[in-house]
Amino acid sequence: QVQLVESGGGLVQAGASLRLSCAASGRTFSSYAMGWFRQAPGKERELVAAISRSGGTTYYTDSVKGRFTISRDNAKNTVSLQMNSLKPEDTAVYYCAAGGGSAYQIANINTYDQWGQGTQVTVSS
Repeated sequence: QVQLVESGGGLVQAGASLRLSCAASGRTFSSYAMGWFRQAPGKERELVAAISRSGGTTYYTDSVKGRFTISRDNAKNTVSLQMNSLKPEDTAVYYCAAGGGSAYQIANINTYDQWGQGTQVTVSS
């Protein structure tokens, strides 16, 4: 089990940047694949970005490729999502998630079974 706490959300204008962080408890952080999901009102939760246990493999959904960057620091038990060139359609609650899958499974939403409480990102036009 790992406990996840997100931070860094807020209200920004289109074109701005935000950096989300997720702090994980426990000594086994490096054994988890990590993902960032988002859920907008009336929409299903979607996987935005993911990173393997070592950080060597990453995944991005098409709509954020080239704008978002996921990274992790296993020494500090953190995973981050750098979001640049934000658009109004990026508005959502963003969730950090952890799962036990291999690098081949990081893009599979069923890999993730532990969740943070979420942080709101609002992008105004």
